[in-house]
Amino acid sequence: MQEFAWWQHSVIYEIYPRSFQDSSGDGVGDLNGILERLDYLVHLGIDAVWISPIYPSPMADFGYDVADYCGIDPLFGTMEEFDRLLAEVHRRGLKMILDFVPNHTSDQHPWFLESRSSRDNPKRDWYLWRDEPNNWLSHFGGSTWERDNATGQYYCHSFLKQQPDLNWRNSAVKAAMFDTLRFWLQKGVDGFRVDVMWLMIKDDQFRDNPPNPGYRMGQPSHHRLLAVFNSDRPEVHELVREMRAVVDEFPQRVLIGEIYLPVPQLMTYYGLDLKGANLPFNFQLLQCGWSADAVAQAISDYHGAIPEGAWPNWVLGNHDQPRIATRVGPRQARVAVMLLLTLPGTLTMYYGEEIGMTNVPIAAGQVQDPAEKNEPGLGLGRDPERTPMPWDGTASAGFTTGAPWLPLGDDYKTVNVAALGQDPRSILQLYRKLIGLRRGRPTLVNGKLQSVAAENGVLRYVRIGAHDRILVLLNMGMDVAQITLDGGTVLASTGLDREGETVSGTLDLKSGDGLAIDLP
Repeated sequence: MQEFAWWQHSVIYEIYPRSFQDSSGDGVGDLNGILERLDYLVHLGIDAVWISPIYPSPMADFGYDVADYCGIDPLFGTMEEFDRLLAEVHRRGLKMILDFVPNHTSDQHPWFLESRSSRDNPKRDWYLWRDEPNNWLSHFGGSTWERDNATGQYYCHSFLKQQPDLNWRNSAVKAAMFDTLRFWLQKGVDGFRVDVMWLMIKDDQFRDNPPNPGYRMGQPSHHRLLAVFNSDRPEVHELVREMRAVVDEFPQRVLIGEIYLPVPQLMTYYGLDLKGANLPFNFQLLQCGWSADAVAQAISDYHGAIPEGAWPNWVLGNHDQPRIATRVGPRQARVAVMLLLTLPGTLTMYYGEEIGMTNVPIAAGQVQDPAEKNEPGLGLGRDPERTPMPWDGTASAGFTTGAPWLPLGDDYKTVNVAALGQDPRSILQLYRKLIGLRRGRPTLVNGKLQSVAAENGVLRYVRIGAHDRILVLLNMGMDVAQITLDGGTVLASTGLDREGETVSGTLDLKSGDGLAIDLP
């Protein structure tokens, strides 16, 4: 795999730093906590860590309201501790990817404090100000526009009112933000995941969005309108191209874009001549139904649309989406592991997936997430998938010596790293097995993906390399399924109980069973 860039054959592990490991006892994870757990990540077999925002922030949206793009929030540590963590990540042969939050700053960022100080301040045009609001809606409920009483104008915020949107049509904004990228790249950071990449440019005429004829009660309120004029604007692609050019000033770095769009629009973010995002995040497995037919269709639609020469990627979960084990149940969570780790391209997993963590119910008095506070009862809160990582069965699960910032799951005494590490057939061991298999069989990374099909609840596909063929069978249905095949040797099974077995003729697959088979 030497001919490929490091990120093309990587398994990326997302760390939500508040919840990974607390080293100080304040109940919130930090940089030194991540450092303490690096050897665990090496043993797991991942290649890169992606760390959610750690910049100075008032924490209105837990770090996605940035007050200084070139610092470290004291909650997480110091710049010296970051430098030490980065050095130790690299010493272990891993890579580090940081979150970059370009759409908006905190309302406490010095730029915005200047911008709102007067209508004629030089930084007034660094943000989007209007005399009158239009009908655009915030992703966190209500209008996108907030009136500033001191100056009598409204500023745009796609999320919280504490997160004013930058004006990326202003060349000074662009230059300042690109310099922040260079700051971290010069430190040695290996790339960025760009938050809400598709929202960065808004319509320059500020036209009203049209009604959404498909809106139904119970959906998030911003779905009432089609976001035609404040998302996925044509001009965003030139901006992404320029951002990629900055990253390309430094060798062997990667630019990943968070983009929640249908497949045809998603593909445009690879850019003309593939000079856009290296990896526009592919969320198809997060959004499709969990059945062999639905997943086969999602895989086929995505692979059929990838531009020639572009590199695929797959995601099972992240800090904004319900955990996979909650979505599909414990048996199918093992199927999901095998699915993810036998698909081609770059793969991203979310901390805790490897131990089968599920969403933790959050009582009303424990809610932290503003998405839930602003629109309660719609299930928009992201706290349940952001709870602390359980490392062992002791008090506070080895995560902290204090009180965790979010509650632990009721099952933490059995669903934890220490306990599952002792179980030879646990989901943690399945992750380790399949990551190791992927590393040892390049066909699983860059081999052709062929014969994607679904039948009787079983998803099947073949990975074809220069010297081998690997058949993947995943029973995503409720019933036992019979499969006929000419023959092969089992490389891995979801139950970790059939490796090396020779199979041929009629094969029974129980619900939740999956096999990766080396074909002759």
